[in-house]
Amino acid sequence: MKEHNSFLKGIIDGMPICLGYLSVAFAFGIFSVDSGLAIWETLLISMTNVTSAGQLAAVPIIVGGGTLIELAVAQLVINLRYALMSVSLSQKLGKSINLLDRFIIAFVNTDEVFAVASEKDGTVGKKYMFGLILMPYLGWSIGTLVGAAAGNILPAAVVSALGIAIYGMFVAIVVPVMKTNRRCLVCVLFAIALSCAFRYLPYLSAVPSGFTVIICAVAASALFAVIAPVKIEEGEENA
Repeated sequence: MKEHNSFLKGIIDGMPICLGYLSVAFAFGIFSVDSGLAIWETLLISMTNVTSAGQLAAVPIIVGGGTLIELAVAQLVINLRYALMSVSLSQKLGKSINLLDRFIIAFVNTDEVFAVASEKDGTVGKKYMFGLILMPYLGWSIGTLVGAAAGNILPAAVVSALGIAIYGMFVAIVVPVMKTNRRCLVCVLFAIALSCAFRYLPYLSAVPSGFTVIICAVAASALFAVIAPVKIEEGEENA
């Protein structure tokens, strides 16, 4: 079986991911600093996590003085898909990759890295994977640093406007699916309604924001997975 194991090829394949991460990380840097975190704190979060959705959810919890339990559970729920992707990717890893290498690769096994590595014919080796994850990691870290620094330089109005960009990224991911899949649309609307209930209803409004995100996400996805599951064939047709 063919094994892709060129460090340079990995860097080349990771470059487009790097460029894409720069803009998203820039928006996260702006958002984080605007929320009240220091530049070094913002950069440290990106360098030790590499998860856009998880980091976006973590900042309000950290700034709002949430508990470590809130933070841990939120990250577990949001980032659980990475565990599934890592299990799948492990089947593509060559014999040159040992246990320690697998931990390092799993640390930067993002959606895009997983997609690029998975589409390769045969297996992927240590040198290729290290080259592939290096560029996205640098792009994510550098983009965060530049965005965080810009947050202290740019006018407040500009920072506020740019801070919305990261929310726009998630809207851009969800809306196209909602347009083609009615079940997904209803699920999202249910999650929105549930979130509003936690925001405005007595007693429910006392629930910490970190747990609110977890409850709404899990409740909506679990409910509709039972009452309106999407079949693989249907998902492919709606893609």
